[in-house]
Amino acid sequence: MKFDINTITRENVKTLKPYSSARDEFEDFDTAEMIFLDANENPFQNGVNRYPDPQQLSVKAILAKNKNTKQSQILLGNGSDEVLDLIFRAFCEPKKDNIISLPPTYGMYSVLANINAVENREVLLSNDFQPQVEKILEAVDDNTKIIFLCSPNNPTGNSFSDESVVKLLQNFKGLVVIDEAYIDFSEKESWLTEIDEYPNLVITQTLSKAYGLAGIRLGICYASEAVISVLNKIKPPYNVNELTQQKAVERLKDSDKIKQEIASIVEQREELLKVLLEVDFVEKIYPTEANFVLVKVDDANKRYDQLIEKGIVIRNRTTQPLCENCLRFTIGTEEENAVLIRELKLL
Repeated sequence: MKFDINTITRENVKTLKPYSSARDEFEDFDTAEMIFLDANENPFQNGVNRYPDPQQLSVKAILAKNKNTKQSQILLGNGSDEVLDLIFRAFCEPKKDNIISLPPTYGMYSVLANINAVENREVLLSNDFQPQVEKILEAVDDNTKIIFLCSPNNPTGNSFSDESVVKLLQNFKGLVVIDEAYIDFSEKESWLTEIDEYPNLVITQTLSKAYGLAGIRLGICYASEAVISVLNKIKPPYNVNELTQQKAVERLKDSDKIKQEIASIVEQREELLKVLLEVDFVEKIYPTEANFVLVKVDDANKRYDQLIEKGIVIRNRTTQPLCENCLRFTIGTEEENAVLIRELKLL
């Protein structure tokens, strides 16, 4: 099915003239020796007295190199939530359009749909937590703009089959957004390699999980230049602050340490999985390719409260579809996991 970005972009966004910040006007110049008297900033240097780079070029340069893509195919945001919100606001007409999400999944898709007055059509995952492609396509109508896929999925931990994703990409004329917040913990390859093949493919990633930078709030969107161009029109001019950009560059350059930490988390995940097999009240352990494990227990509320009393905070997912009596355990450090394992054996 042929994808045409003009047919899914909101009319007011098409005609929008984006805000041009003072720094945007000089992005093609070497500004090192320039005197800036244009943006009404405090002139006294303290490291953050100037507005940040509105295009975050230093961060994008590293990401483009690491991911083998172009800077023009990258958009950065104040966390992935801002990236997702921009996608809603660029392509979904309030009180008219709809999106499709696949519960149980990341809750912000539904929240953002409500904020933007966009209908959220929920199509449950199958019992083995895979997209029900035929049911998804049946839910699509002329006003369906986006299908959200979280793979590896939160809270279930599994990745979606390649066959399902390809079928949606090929048979849906809107955007297929794949949230890859947890892709670094998986052995599966990122869908980023397919961006040039599918113009309706959008991928979101984050520095909050594997990169250990949840506190700086930096989300990443990879897509065709056409999609990124639309999103750039509506993004706030200085949406990623200077300290975030500096910390991101510093961290992204330390690839060896990032790989070591990911390896440690995966190792600790496998250790926890072994222990959970021996815990009497655990009824099922779901396959995971993320930095967490979803398990079904005899009584999720009871076990959650018991662990809280021991000073261990986990996530009770029993209210989510298909997740009755399920708890989600994030993988901690070796020391943290040792405490969790000890307490699980004592419950």
